[in-house]
Amino acid sequence: MSDGLFSAIKISASGLRGQRTKMDVVSRNLANAETTRTADGTPYRRQRAIFEQVLGDKLLRHADRMGRASEGRLARTHPSHLGGSLRGPGTRGQAGVESEVGLAEDASQFRVVHDPGHPDADEAGYVLLPNVNPISEMVDMITASRAYEANVSAVQAAKDMFSDALKI
Repeated sequence: MSDGLFSAIKISASGLRGQRTKMDVVSRNLANAETTRTADGTPYRRQRAIFEQVLGDKLLRHADRMGRASEGRLARTHPSHLGGSLRGPGTRGQAGVESEVGLAEDASQFRVVHDPGHPDADEAGYVLLPNVNPISEMVDMITASRAYEANVSAVQAAKDMFSDALKI
């Protein structure tokens, strides 16, 4: 029983780490929303947090228990069906579900604004601004914040269940 509760806490902790990373990325994007020149001479390029779910051996064991009908569904949706592996870089040798968060630059175009007085303006007076939209960044921040709160609630519920089980 304790293994199930601890695994629930581990899964929520993985979610907490991922959402914290997402909030850090959004904060960095908002802080650099007006940065027209970085170290490489270009405007700041928006970054995104990419979540990748890594499935462990429990998925296969569950399919074995469910019988042939589940195996047909598993074969269509399982990463190994596409040539992938069940064990990815985030599994660290344990079964279960974990998530990994990577960073990727947004490939969308920079904003172009006519501002002849700006120090980074070209000959025609146009300035390239970062591809950061503060409104969408705030939506991402609120979403990450609520997901973080949900994971905190899940950890607290697991702790409460563990405590109640010890009282029995």
